[in-house]
This record gives sequence, structure tokens and C-alpha cells, in this order.
Amino acid sequence: MKFWKKDIADIQFDLQSRDEIPKLLMGLQHIYSTRVLREQVFTILSHVVPHQSRETGRPGMDLWKILVLGTLRLNCNFDFDKLQELANNHRTLRLMLGHAETDIDSHYALQTIRDNISLLTLEILDEINQVVVSTGHDFVMSKKDAGLSASCDSFVVETDVHYPTDRNLLYDAMRKMISLIAVICSEIGITQWRQSHHHILKIRRLLRNLERLKRSTSKDEAKKALREAQIIEAHEHYIQVCEELVSTVSETIGIIREMNLVSFTQDVRLNGIEEYICHARRQIDQIRRRVVFGETIPHAEKVFSIFEPHTEWISKGKAGVPQELGLKVCVLKDQHGFILRHRVMLQQTDEKLTVAMVQEAKCRFPNIISCSFDKGFYTPANRKELEKMLDLVVLPKKGRLSTRDREIEHGEEFVAHRRKHSAVESSINALENHGLDRCLDHGLHGFKRYVALAVVARNIQILGHMIQQKELKQQKRRHAA
Repeated sequence: MKFWKKDIADIQFDLQSRDEIPKLLMGLQHIYSTRVLREQVFTILSHVVPHQSRETGRPGMDLWKILVLGTLRLNCNFDFDKLQELANNHRTLRLMLGHAETDIDSHYALQTIRDNISLLTLEILDEINQVVVSTGHDFVMSKKDAGLSASCDSFVVETDVHYPTDRNLLYDAMRKMISLIAVICSEIGITQWRQSHHHILKIRRLLRNLERLKRSTSKDEAKKALREAQIIEAHEHYIQVCEELVSTVSETIGIIREMNLVSFTQDVRLNGIEEYICHARRQIDQIRRRVVFGETIPHAEKVFSIFEPHTEWISKGKAGVPQELGLKVCVLKDQHGFILRHRVMLQQTDEKLTVAMVQEAKCRFPNIISCSFDKGFYTPANRKELEKMLDLVVLPKKGRLSTRDREIEHGEEFVAHRRKHSAVESSINALENHGLDRCLDHGLHGFKRYVALAVVARNIQILGHMIQQKELKQQKRRHAA
């Protein structure tokens, strides 16, 4: 503590507020003001900063500030620009960050916030989540209600990509390789790519012409054949221009490497250009096979984003949503709304994670006594494994029920838990409204960190909501007295 600063434990919040920011800050305040919790969380956060940079380099941000701003960003579904604005001008948030009300000189730079939040790792966030959930259980559960009833389901978190076609994916690869090679050539004094902008515009015009060409709906076969020939000719011209530029870029890279004038960072950027060349050649091959030769491209060969290559094409059969571009995330929650465990699913279906989700959650919270699923998680082997770990397994069977299965699924306890399973959809909807509708971070590691941070932020918000409701009841009792 310093003069003019306010203790975080003494910060007052509007108990009537229905916004998520006060709830999140109240949860964080409880963690900070409870000595045991604070020591546990700070011990975990001490692994955020690499050991070598503790004694040298720029000071960066305090560990507490990283946690506060990281959870606030996901809980409110903010981008970094809005997060920076709040960090510099939101009065209550600045008090939570440890600033005095008269401290108007300290400001957070945008890149500082980005760099420090990215230091959080999956392991650190998982440990913090365990502490938060255990705190919430101690807060809400009595000894008579020691068992946890869990629910498990999956949903799609979209990646920040546009709708993919083989034509626009080729354009993405071409514009990136041309713009990057032009920058490197300019840095080392080569004038070969001084018309790089013109080349990009030329490819873009060809792409727009392709997108305007539609297949003929005429009943005249001659007109249909003529339009098909026009489409094939336009695609051949498009890929021919791209192939010529790809060859030129490859030659330029060879010349630059032979000159031996590039720095380490420039060499890394050249490697990135070569990756874009691989993407471009793959898309050229697929366009030629699909349009010219009439082949059907197997799904396994397709890439849905050259910037986020982990993106998957997911069709869950939802009404009005034919497909989603992203990754599936499996979550397991308890009856109090806390997310006990989550998993990002890479090329996996629901039934592959049924047992693993319960095993991992039960290792962290041994008092789980039951878990409910939907039919997508069912296999006979999954049911047998779960019956060894849980007192009650609510796992509906696919297809026709046998006499024994019918007795199980029509049992009073099974039906009661089955009816409560829809509560997990409420938790999924809350996660989507608080950051997990679309991942704005780059790369697979960034995607996993984004999801883990959203789960931690949601659990802290639930803890803060419980504290808020408890204080509201105490306030009403005082007024009534």
C-alpha cells in the first residue's frame, strides 16, 4: 500500500447492478482479499513471467493486473482497444488494478496489454480455475450437499475467418506472398517487385470476374455448354496468372538467399513466404482438378483458412446453421453453474471424449457422483467405463432400446437428471455471450488460451454473482431491522 491508494478489499460496488463487470470484479476482490486464496493464485501466477526476465528487461505489468485485464477482456467479449480504454479511464477498474483515484499519469499501452495477457498459459489457467471452482463450492455447498451432479456437452467456437472457397483462399496466399516479398526486396535494395500493388489488384480483378460468373439456368443445352466453357476459361486464366507469379516469387527467394544479405528476421519471413507458396500451389491444383477436370476434392485434402489452418468445417445439424467454421469445445459443468473441465476437440467427435472428460474432472473434483450427456456421447464401452466411476450415469442410448435399457432410461432418477441436462445449454449460451462466440486470437495455441481464459472468467463471474446476492440479502435484512 502507498499513500492515496485504496485497499482492494475496501472497494465498494453497486449491488443493484446487473452488468457483468461488477460481478467479475467482486469475484476478483474476494480472491484478493482472502489471504489463503490470494497466496494460492499468486503462487500460480508467479510462473507467468519467465525467470530470466525478472531481473532484466522492461518491467511489464504486475501479475494481478494481467489476471484482471485478461479475465475482463473475455468476460465482456472486448477487443484490446476497448480493454485499453477501460484500463485507462474506468474508475472502479483502476482501483482494482491498484491505482489511486488521483493517479492520472499512468496509462497502459495497447501492445503492453497484448503482450502480457499472452503470457498466460493453459496450465496456469487450469490451476487458477481449480482454485476458483473450489472456492465457489465452499461458498455455496453445505456438508449435506457434498455431491456434484455434472452435465457435459459440446459446442462450436468459431475462428476469425471468412467463408472459404478455393478461389479466395488462393487470393489470400497470393496477396500475402507478394506483399511480403516486396517488403524484403525493398529492404535489401532489389527493385523487381516495385509493382507489387499492381499485381495484387490484377489478381483481385480476376477473382471478382470469377465470382460474377454464374452457371446458366437456361433450358438450352448450347447456352449451358457455352457458359461452362466461359467458367473453365476464366478459371484457367486465373490460375495461369497465379502460377506465373508463384514461379517469380520462388525465383526471387532463390536469388535473395544466394546473395546472403538477409538478416535472421528476414530469413524467418522468407520461410513464411515459402509456406504461402505451398498454400497457393495446393489451391491451384485443387481448382484445376475441380473446375477443369471435374473431380470432387476429398474433404481431408481441404483447408478452410490459410491463416488459421486448424479451422474445421463443422455441421451439427442446427436449424438455420448449415455449417460453422471453427473448433468444437467440450465443457463439463456442475449443478451450480461452474465449469469443471473443458477440452478443445481437434478432429474428434463427442463419443471419443466421454470417458476422458469425466476422468479428468473427477481427478480434480473427486465428489462428482453423476454426469448427464446427450445421445451423441453414447457407446456401450463408454457406459461401462462411466458406471465404474460414477454412482449414476445419464447416457441415453442411440437407436432402439432393449428391455433393460428401457428400464434404465425410464427410471425416476434417470428421468429427473435427464430433464435437468438442458441446464448445460444455459452455460454454453453464457460462454458464447461472454467471449466464446468467435475466437479473436491467432493460432491453435491462442485459440486454446482464449477458451481457457473465458472459462476462468465465467467461473469468477459466477463466484462474484453469488457474493453479490449474499450481500444483497444482508443489506435487506439490515434495512428491515
